[in-house]
Amino acid sequence: MTAIFGPAGTPEDFKIKGYKNSLDIPDYLCDIGLDCFEYQCGQGVRIKEELARNIAGKAKEKNITMSLHAPYFISLSSVEKEKRDKSIDYILQSARAVDWLGGTRIVIHSGSCSKMSREEALSLAKDTLKRAREALVSNGLSYIRCCPETMGKVNQLGNLNEVMELCLVDESFIPCIDFGHLNARTFGNSNTKQDYEFILKIIENKLGKSRLNEFHSHFSKIEYTENGGEKRHLTFEDTVYGPEYEPLMELVYEYGISPTFICESSGTQGIDAKSMKNYYMSLIK
Repeated sequence: MTAIFGPAGTPEDFKIKGYKNSLDIPDYLCDIGLDCFEYQCGQGVRIKEELARNIAGKAKEKNITMSLHAPYFISLSSVEKEKRDKSIDYILQSARAVDWLGGTRIVIHSGSCSKMSREEALSLAKDTLKRAREALVSNGLSYIRCCPETMGKVNQLGNLNEVMELCLVDESFIPCIDFGHLNARTFGNSNTKQDYEFILKIIENKLGKSRLNEFHSHFSKIEYTENGGEKRHLTFEDTVYGPEYEPLMELVYEYGISPTFICESSGTQGIDAKSMKNYYMSLIK
């Protein structure tokens, strides 16, 4: 097993290269030499079952692994119980959609801490995720894996340790480590090989070798502000903000682990995912 690489959503060059719609995604990925794709449902789960199953068929044929980003408006830690309950429904919708797509992973934002302490927000989020997992099991979707994501803004729930705590709610959960987000919320201090190794060791120590081996990941360079953290996603051409992917690829190779890397560069996520894969594959050879 090796790491796999792909984009979040369709990049700018998707249509430039002549591809027209979602059914062409597996062909695009195969043609440029990528392995996976994260379908974006940030604004709501709107994909129809027939289309999703058709995409799944082509993805399987091309050996493309599918995942899905759940709606951004999920709030596991909302002070309003109604919003937390609705978040469970959005997770269920996402799980059904990724199942149609032939995938098993949904990436989930955890919410904010704006009206409470981080400890209170984490407690609410853990309870919501526990109930979401129970809903997945009772709806015959126990094989769908929730991936709580590390977040980029300082006031958001979702620093590294908080995501580890969320993943401890159930053994099926795996972390979505967004290295760009971690670098943004630490103001550029999650960018070196030593920084990356610290992150990997935290995953192993908290969740075990199995989940370290298969963790989900987002990667992009991200502009950040001095106090708030994440401002906007950039491309790999940026030379100011980082983070850099090469030291991380070296560690992934040295550790012999097999994460899924989804590139979230702004418009160039296909090209940049291929750059990551090319460097990683050069280490294997």
